[in-house]
Amino acid sequence: MRDRHLSSDMGSASSHPGTDQQIRKVTLIGIAVNIALAVFKLAAGIYGDSQAVIADGIESLLDVFTVIMVYAGSRFWLQPADESHPFGHGRMETLAAAIIGVSLVGAAVAIGWESIATLHEQHAEPPGWIAAIAALASVIGKEILFRWTQAIGLRIKSVAVVATAWHYRSDAFSSVPVVLAVVGAILLPNWTFLDHLGAVVVSMFILHAAFKITWPNLKQLIDVGAPAEMRRRIRDIACANRSVIQVHDIRTRYIGTSIQVDLHLIVDGGLTVHQGHEISKDVETRLVRDIEEVVDVVVHVEPPEEAVAEEG
Repeated sequence: MRDRHLSSDMGSASSHPGTDQQIRKVTLIGIAVNIALAVFKLAAGIYGDSQAVIADGIESLLDVFTVIMVYAGSRFWLQPADESHPFGHGRMETLAAAIIGVSLVGAAVAIGWESIATLHEQHAEPPGWIAAIAALASVIGKEILFRWTQAIGLRIKSVAVVATAWHYRSDAFSSVPVVLAVVGAILLPNWTFLDHLGAVVVSMFILHAAFKITWPNLKQLIDVGAPAEMRRRIRDIACANRSVIQVHDIRTRYIGTSIQVDLHLIVDGGLTVHQGHEISKDVETRLVRDIEEVVDVVVHVEPPEEAVAEEG
């Protein structure tokens, strides 16, 4: 016997009212702030002769690419489930987040390679104070942008928006050593290599952020299941129904930020089809109600003797 519950809207982000407007707002403000910071840092880096600040400016340009991708991708993953995509379009969001992470890897490698290759080069003169001011402005601006964007991403349950927020946080952190490196190169003119070293540190921060964004989303793309703690919770909730003798073969997979569950229930073999159906519906309702991430449940109802045969 098999019963099935399918949510009409698989994507948890898309089920939040006003999601499209929230993503649009995040996108437009993110683009505006990042363009302003990028122009300021690139101009200050060039005028102030600071490779570290120029690298920081390039990172802000990458943020513009990131928020544009989030907004463009949201047009796909916010679409409801349809005949061609019965489980919704949540994987598009996971894919977008993974692409963001991979793009960061490329940027980190390029910046780090250039910085290490020129580490031995001596500046004709130390960087200017305008470069340090631009880096400090980036720390403050990106931290504010991170907090605001993360709050919206968590509220609408969008992994891509949260990934964008952490990109901003990595920018804020990576700008701190830039400030220190530039100020150090200004105060110690013979140590202008600090500016190049600051650019290397920026690339390491970008690489770290790229790993945090890319790895979890790649795991979702290859259908890695929910963690053991989540599976135990699913088992406990299913067993809360007094008619359930045993729960086995729990399988889970992510669809965007949501989780699909497939499990087998062992019940009294003498029950009617209607009774088995009611048990399965009760378990489905409990799982969707008690675990926020669960949006789709497939239940297989079996008699005890069938479970023994399967085990044998």
